[in-house]
Amino acid sequence: MKITFAADHGGFELKKTLIEWLTKQNFEVHDSGNLIYDPQDDYPDYAIAACKNLVKGIADRAVIICGSGVGACVTANKIKGIRASVCHDSYSAHQGVEHDAMNVLCLGARIIGSELAKEIVSAFIGAAFIEEDRFIRRLNKIKELEK
Repeated sequence: MKITFAADHGGFELKKTLIEWLTKQNFEVHDSGNLIYDPQDDYPDYAIAACKNLVKGIADRAVIICGSGVGACVTANKIKGIRASVCHDSYSAHQGVEHDAMNVLCLGARIIGSELAKEIVSAFIGAAFIEEDRFIRRLNKIKELEK
């Protein structure tokens, strides 16, 4: 599985930690930025970059991080084909993929620590969409909104 990461200054250190951790597990990881710590950067720039890489097929899933996760999530959900959610627990992270075809995980680096973030990311990347009629029906209703 290919995963793209992005973060503004609020999530920069957590992004580095998670990329290093997943790389050691032989995941293919793409860094959509910011590549340097810049206390003046803006979360939409990096959320957009990660989501565009996801839509282009450069990655299978994306993890975007800002201070709370909220701004990154709001930004991501403006992009066609993106289904993003802030998850600060592992249940929501896997259930969002299984039931809602979530493809972007948003994390708040000022809300959770690195060990919990690892658990949440593991749940997110370990989950698969459940191809049941009710979940497909709901996903199709969401896709209709994008037309």
